[in-house]
Amino acid sequence: MKEETKFSRRQVISGLGASLAVAAAGPVFGAEGTGYTAESSADPLKDPTTAYPKPPFKSQSQPWPGLASKMEPRPDHGEQSYKGSGRLKGRKALITGGDSGMGRAAAIAYAREGADVAINYLPAEEADAQEVIALIKKEGRKGVAIPGDIRDEAFCKKLVDEAVRQLGGLDILVSNAARQQQRASILELTTEDFDATMKTNIYAPFWIIKAALPHLKPGSAIIGTTSEQATDPSENLYDYAQTKAATTNYVRSLAKQLAPKGIRVNGVAPGPIWTPLQVSGGATQEKLVKFGGDTPMKRPGQPAELASIYVQLADPLASYATGQVYGAAGGNGMP
Repeated sequence: MKEETKFSRRQVISGLGASLAVAAAGPVFGAEGTGYTAESSADPLKDPTTAYPKPPFKSQSQPWPGLASKMEPRPDHGEQSYKGSGRLKGRKALITGGDSGMGRAAAIAYAREGADVAINYLPAEEADAQEVIALIKKEGRKGVAIPGDIRDEAFCKKLVDEAVRQLGGLDILVSNAARQQQRASILELTTEDFDATMKTNIYAPFWIIKAALPHLKPGSAIIGTTSEQATDPSENLYDYAQTKAATTNYVRSLAKQLAPKGIRVNGVAPGPIWTPLQVSGGATQEKLVKFGGDTPMKRPGQPAELASIYVQLADPLASYATGQVYGAAGGNGMP
């Protein structure tokens, strides 16, 4: 009996080789045995230099703050393209400026990743905001619309309280809303203009983060939207560029302060992105027509191209990333 159960080394190796050959020749099944293969499911590669519209663009203007729905061409926020995979399942997020631009892209992506989302915006942006809320709800997630002016400290506290109440908590805060109005000369920049930009871009995040912190538990994430303007400012964005340098620094400072509490703080630094900021006074008509053409990719970015960055920074799997600023500038800008 003992002799019958013995196999020679040659027999074992021969049998193993045959088994491997059969496995290699057979179909590769996914976890659920569906016949899925990496090759069959892969999307075709897309050339990023030709993926989206290039200048020249149509000359156009809107009153501040502008609507994405009235832009030509309309920005892509990932409405059709972003596909989620449950990375933020059960999370509760508040996004300022969530009606358009990067805030809208983040809101759509977060919902498709399984999060409930509250967005803040100005009342004049209601039409865009309702499109976003509809997209969030389409994913089976809770979408909360909270209009109001974040230049008011009392409203900022109310905003957080309302988001927490309606979402049932808060663990992701995206401070994205910004004011950008170009002025050719500092002599054209009024104190009222300067104050409005500072209140929107610097004071509001300060007020909102202060109000949110008591609700944020270890594992929560704060994300600020900064800009390439923080390190390479344009001559006609004197006040806006200052605020983005300040945003970069508050991200890095606050990250050190909150790391012991288990709360991560990071930033996203876009380059030229096609949003209502440009058509509502943020760029001259001369620059608007050529917008993004001076980047190595020869085009502006679309908000959809930054959505995955906002997801990554909110994802619990990025737990060692804090105090970082992630850029997306088509080859220009820092970081």
